[in-house]
Amino acid sequence: MPTQTTPADLFQPFTSGELKLANRIVMAPLTRSRALAGDIPGPLTVEYYRQRASAGLLISEASQVSPQGKGYIQTPGIYSAGQIAGWRQVTDAVHAAGGKIFIQLWHVGRISHPDLQPGGALPVAPSAIKAEGTAFTGKGMVALETPRALELAELPGIVADYRRAAENAKAAGFDGVEIHAANGYLLDQFLRDKSNQRSDAYGGSIENRARLLLEVTDAVLEVWAKERVAVRLSPLSTFNDIDDSDPVPLFTYVAQQLSGRVGILHAIEGATGGPRDTGRGIAPDFLRQHFASTYLANNGYTRELAIDTLAAGHADLIAFGRPFIANPDLVERLRRNAPLNELDASTLYGGDEHGYTDYPTL
Repeated sequence: MPTQTTPADLFQPFTSGELKLANRIVMAPLTRSRALAGDIPGPLTVEYYRQRASAGLLISEASQVSPQGKGYIQTPGIYSAGQIAGWRQVTDAVHAAGGKIFIQLWHVGRISHPDLQPGGALPVAPSAIKAEGTAFTGKGMVALETPRALELAELPGIVADYRRAAENAKAAGFDGVEIHAANGYLLDQFLRDKSNQRSDAYGGSIENRARLLLEVTDAVLEVWAKERVAVRLSPLSTFNDIDDSDPVPLFTYVAQQLSGRVGILHAIEGATGGPRDTGRGIAPDFLRQHFASTYLANNGYTRELAIDTLAAGHADLIAFGRPFIANPDLVERLRRNAPLNELDASTLYGGDEHGYTDYPTL
């Protein structure tokens, strides 16, 4: 169990096993689409994370575990030697600035397009069900296509991709990893009955739909100690055309299975990037009571809400997303209760240093 004072303070150190954080503020993973050729993090990315190293923990932008896992242009990977070397420059810079950083491991599943897939292949998914939405390709935003259902014999290879990515993350100098099982990407697609209509051991019952996530988690745990492994869930979100007919028992089971298995549960409370109250009569933080280790709360947190949530014991760590984009010194601004820079939404995805590394500090 994490050690903490009661009530917890946003700016106090946090310790869980060998993981020691300078404060309880976490920078959430944020796709910025600025990787270089070969999906390699470059010098701008090094500077971007270095600037934000005052967070207790940085979680990197989602990084594909294989070429098949890619769903947006210029997103970094963690499967090639060049990518490992690029990320090593990032982790070295963060550590030199006194920070800690996890990498988020990602396979997008059906949220992709043949233009982004090796050989122009169809994206893969638990079932051949098209998601409504678009993919960000070299041609701009294009409509998603109907994916190909993964064969049963392919699933061990998916698990192996995550294990290899976890090993590569260690070689790249990360302090831990987060498994992305949220926001309608592959592992979330297997969890939800809207996107998973399989009739084999990976579909149907809650236990079957959770099987791939738990196999991936166990594979990653062969590489990393549990306090250095996080899993991200978004139980009430419908982002990327995802949903489940009965999310409470599904995600209660998942949280209970992860409790004791991994060190951190990273929960998107409510709708991803939207309201915390989804109108379904379900508390946004309902997973907290089902997970015994470190609970990382995310979505719509202000300074005041973060302080109150920690003081009430409803979370151990608080993640901030977009505020970190426009405020590299967000920790100090929160500490002083200083005004925040405004976000330039036109520079979120792709581009150069503008809206990436040129936001002013106090």
